[in-house]
Amino acid sequence: MNMTRAVLATAAASLALVGGVATASNHGSHAANSSDIVDTAVAAGAFQTLVAAVQAAGLVDTLKGDGPFTVFAPTDEAFAALPEGTVESLLLPENREQLVAILTYHVVAGKVTAADVVNVSSAETVNGASISVTVNNGTVKIDDATVIQADVMASNGVIHVIDQVIMP
Repeated sequence: MNMTRAVLATAAASLALVGGVATASNHGSHAANSSDIVDTAVAAGAFQTLVAAVQAAGLVDTLKGDGPFTVFAPTDEAFAALPEGTVESLLLPENREQLVAILTYHVVAGKVTAADVVNVSSAETVNGASISVTVNNGTVKIDDATVIQADVMASNGVIHVIDQVIMP
């Protein structure tokens, strides 16, 4: 377990360093975000667990690709709310396939903004399963997770911040 935590911390730190460099080079720009989804998530500071999981799953290059992608991104607090040991277990090399399935369940091909989300009741994720989308009194839910911040733009898509990790 301690080794897994060390791997998680190292992955997060290395990606933070990369993200910090990308963010610094874009500082002061008033144009649309020129950082990709991974660098945008790193710069936000609330997605260290997600970014480390993306790295452990081997999905960094994919999410730095052309896209566009829509990512429903759970916060660090959302990952912390999972049963104890879940994140550490998922980060083990032997659980990579399960980790990829969970992470790709949080991604939809194409750029789906908040204005688009309110017009759909479901969407097919990159892992092939569908997520449900509900809107009630202005609150958008993706499965059981609530969108707490919408339309965080990246050069290759959009991030919607959610308060739970959704499971396929």
